[in-house]
Amino acid sequence: MLGNIIEVIAGLVLLIWGADRFVHGAAGGARRLGVAPLLIGLTIVAFATSAPEILVSAVAAIRGEPGLAFGNAIGSNIVNIGLVLGVTSLIRPIELRSATLRREMPALLAVSLLTVSLFLDTFLSRVDGLVMLMGLVIVMIWLARLGLQSAGDDPLIDDFDAEIPKHMSLAMAAFWLLLGLGTLLVGADLLVDGSIEIARAIGVSEIVIGVTLVALGTSLPELAVSIVSIMKGEHGLAIGNIVGSNIFNLLAVIGVAAAIEPSSLPPSVLSLHMFVMVAFTLVLFAMTYDYEGKSELSRIEGFALFAAYIAYTSYVVVENV
Repeated sequence: MLGNIIEVIAGLVLLIWGADRFVHGAAGGARRLGVAPLLIGLTIVAFATSAPEILVSAVAAIRGEPGLAFGNAIGSNIVNIGLVLGVTSLIRPIELRSATLRREMPALLAVSLLTVSLFLDTFLSRVDGLVMLMGLVIVMIWLARLGLQSAGDDPLIDDFDAEIPKHMSLAMAAFWLLLGLGTLLVGADLLVDGSIEIARAIGVSEIVIGVTLVALGTSLPELAVSIVSIMKGEHGLAIGNIVGSNIFNLLAVIGVAAAIEPSSLPPSVLSLHMFVMVAFTLVLFAMTYDYEGKSELSRIEGFALFAAYIAYTSYVVVENV
């Protein structure tokens, strides 16, 4: 199994580096073409940061292991809220000052509930996959309109403007985009191959590997971005990165997997993993709701999210290994 563990580690390293270059090229190219920073951040960057999950999903589905893809999507959303936002807000409380982000939060909740409704019959068909991909198109259009209509003084604009590469030529943007995509594909292939073999060796389902090991690995770029952002005082980017990524994780990752390889779902997906994901989303919505004119994710709330993530992961590992 040592070879499979090395495969997984190599795959994660390539996914993390490839994702960074892919986002760098996509954002820099869009800026060169004159797209507004907020619009780039809400659509292109949000979609690109989910590229590791999307490619892992596609590779897993093509190999006939859609459970790994579904587990990756659900687990990544749990990791993003419980671990990433939990750890980030422990470092420094995250203030939600952006009106744009406050409008994006209900969209994440709606997408989560749509996913639950499609999971209720414990089978994801190609029609379900196409419904999610159509939802992805609708959300992209809505986010684009949101970006164009947002107020000019929204602090999220400054956050994105500071991070999106400036003065990058289209040729260099294309180079990083293609290199990042190629690296992501190789990394996804290695990660999926190693994860499947590890799951078989220790006798657990691909769903379990997906919601734990693979989800943690593919969410590392989001963890790095959120921590760096909060240290720079870019609060909107720290949490906006997670909200956008979670929306695309569900619609794109699960949609792609179901469209390629329809699959039945183990009962635990709906009774445990999906339930926990929706619970985390609802709790995040409640914690960041603007009750008295000020909204933030405090250190105490961050600790609660982190502790809940550790408890969930520990339960899954103890019950299945």
